[in-house]
Amino acid sequence: MARDISPRSVTLTRDALGVYTATNEAGATLQFGRGDGLLGPVELLLAALAGCSSIDVDMMTTRRAEPDRFEVTARADQVRDDEAGNILENIEVLFDLAFPAGEDGDKARARVASALKASHDKLCTVSRTLEAPSPVTIVERG
Repeated sequence: MARDISPRSVTLTRDALGVYTATNEAGATLQFGRGDGLLGPVELLLAALAGCSSIDVDMMTTRRAEPDRFEVTARADQVRDDEAGNILENIEVLFDLAFPAGEDGDKARARVASALKASHDKLCTVSRTLEAPSPVTIVERG
């Protein structure tokens, strides 16, 4: 199979001390940081993980039926280590899904396990990247 490379980027601007806005190439924005009402960077990583898998599972199950409940929780232990550095451990993504009674709901429910497996094993870029060490380069420009 051919390898398809599709670059992605976001630009971060500082709004105030500890408050930032990320903007993607299409112009969508998201404010985050430290402070009341803001998601922090670690929470954004967990949201990206939950969101990536959710999109995969949503696309594969809602072809059969619209869910009555679709709630996904990503959680992890944030470890602060003076020697090894900070890291997340014990990362979990928990899907709480419910589909309507009937044949279409049964078809959607029957698809959940394979959708979760496909997302984890192949489709979700975020979880695949977290599990496969990828070097990160941080450079100063300007």
